[in-house]
Amino acid sequence: MPDVSPNDTADAVDRGVWSSKLGFVLAASGSAIGLGNIVFFASNAYQFGGGAFYVPYFIALFVLGIPVMITEFSLGTMTGRSFPMALSKVVGAKGEFVGWWSLGSALFITMYYITILGWAFCMMVGALFGLMEGGATAPFAPFLEPSTGPNATAYFFGILSSWWPMIAVIAIWGMTLMALLKGTETIEKTVRVAVPLMWLFMIVLIIRGVTLPGGTDGVMYLFTPDLAGIAQPDVWKGAFSQMFFSLSLGLGTMTAYASYLPKDSDQVNNSFMVSLLNCGFEYIAGIAIFSMLFAFALNPAGSTLSLSFFAIPQGIAAFPFGVKLFGFAFFFLIVMAGVTSAISLVEGMASALIDKLGIDRKKALLMVAVPGLIGSMITALPFIVDPGLAGNGTVGLNFLDILDHWAFGYSLLTVGLIECVLLGWVFGAGNLRAFVNQHSKLKLGAWFDVLLRFIIPAILLTVIVWNLVIDLTGEQLYGAANPLGFVDWFPVVIPILWIVGTLSLATYLTRQPSAPDPTESPIATFEA
Repeated sequence: MPDVSPNDTADAVDRGVWSSKLGFVLAASGSAIGLGNIVFFASNAYQFGGGAFYVPYFIALFVLGIPVMITEFSLGTMTGRSFPMALSKVVGAKGEFVGWWSLGSALFITMYYITILGWAFCMMVGALFGLMEGGATAPFAPFLEPSTGPNATAYFFGILSSWWPMIAVIAIWGMTLMALLKGTETIEKTVRVAVPLMWLFMIVLIIRGVTLPGGTDGVMYLFTPDLAGIAQPDVWKGAFSQMFFSLSLGLGTMTAYASYLPKDSDQVNNSFMVSLLNCGFEYIAGIAIFSMLFAFALNPAGSTLSLSFFAIPQGIAAFPFGVKLFGFAFFFLIVMAGVTSAISLVEGMASALIDKLGIDRKKALLMVAVPGLIGSMITALPFIVDPGLAGNGTVGLNFLDILDHWAFGYSLLTVGLIECVLLGWVFGAGNLRAFVNQHSKLKLGAWFDVLLRFIIPAILLTVIVWNLVIDLTGEQLYGAANPLGFVDWFPVVIPILWIVGTLSLATYLTRQPSAPDPTESPIATFEA
C-alpha cells in the first residue's frame, strides 16, 4: 500500500489536522475523562470492595483497555476516515453499518449526557447562590418544607422540576458546537484550556479532602485491597465494564480523532499515554471523593447521579470554610469534564457525515445538533409524575434513566465485540498489528492477535450475556417498578425507540452513496 498520509490530501486538510501531538492527546484524554471518571469509578470501587477493585481494574487496563484503544486509534490513522467509513474501507458495508449503529447510539447518549451537564451547570451557579445555604424546597413530598440547613438533594430536585435546565442545556450545546465550529483548530483551543483546568480543580479538591479530619481513612480504604473480594466474579465484571466505558471505547470518537493524525503516528505510545492519563485521573478522583465521603460519614455506594448531586455537595457544605468556592469548583470540574466528552461525541457523528456525504462542517453539525437538542430537551422535561419520590420524580429523569440503562449499558460493549471480530477475523489481527508495528517503537507481538481475536471478544460477550440474563429474567423490565404516571409505557417503548431508531439510521446511511475518498488507495494486507 502506498505510504500516503491522509493529511497529504487536499480533502484531508479540509477535514482538519492536529497541530501537535499534545493537542491530540489532550483531546483524546478529554474525551475519555468525563462525569463517570469523577464519581462512577469511586462508586464502583466502593461497591466492589475498595482496594479489591484496583487489581482487576489494573489488569483490565492492559488486557482490554489499551489493546482496544490501539485498535481504534490505528483504524483512524490507517484509513484517514471516521469510524463508519474506516470500517467500510477495511471490511466493507457490514463494517460501515456497525459504525453508523455505534454513532446512532452515541447520539442518543449525547442527548441525555448534555442534560446531565445542564443540571451540573445549574448546580454550579447554585453553589454561589443558595445551594450551600438553608431554605431549599422542591415540589415533592419529602421537600415541601424549607430545609433548616444546606440540603443538596432538595436543591437538586427543585432545579429538576423547573425550566432552568432547558436554558442550561441550550448553553451546553452552544459551548459544544462553538468548540467544533472549525474542527481540530477550535477543539485544540478548547482542550488546551479545559483539560489542564480539570486537573487543577481536581488537585484542589484532593488537598481539601485529605486535610479534613478522617479524610485519610477514605484514602486508606480505597488503596487497601480486600483479597477475599478479588475472588468475587462481580468484581471482575465491574472492572472490565468500567474500563470499556471509562476510555470511551465503542463510540467511534477515538477513531475520528485519530483520523486527523499522520499515518506514521505511534499509536502504541498514544494509546498508553491517553489510557494512563484517563486512569490516573480516575485514581486521583477516587482520592478526592473518598476522602470527602469518609470525612463526613456519607455513603459512597450510590449511583453516579446521587454521588454527584446529593452526597458530594452535601459533604462540601459541611466544610469549615470556603463552601461556595469548593462547591463551585466541584461542579465546574464536572461541566468541563463533560463538555470535553460531549465535544468528542458530536465530532464522531459530524466527521462521519462529512466523510460519507461530502458536506461542509457547519451543515454536518446542524444535522447532529437539531435532533440532539430535541432529545436533550425531552430528557430535561420537568413534569412531575412521582411527587412522593419513590422513583425518579420527573418525566425527563425517567426517560434519561431508562435510555441510559439500555443505550449506554449495551451499545458500547456490543460495538466493541463486533469491532474486534471484524478487525481480528475479517481484516486480520496480523494485518492490523503489522500496520501498527511499522510506526511504533514498542512492537506488538503475537499476543495482540490472541487478545483481539479470542480473549477480548470472550470477555465482552460474557459481560453482555451476563447483563442480559439479569435484565430479561427479572420480574419487570428496567424502570417498570418506579411510579411513572401517564408515561408508564416508558420501560417498553424507550428501548424499542433506541433499537429501531439506531438500526434505521444505520441502514439509511449505509445505503447512501459515499463521497469520493481522496486517498483513493485500498487498505493492503501485511505480513504479520
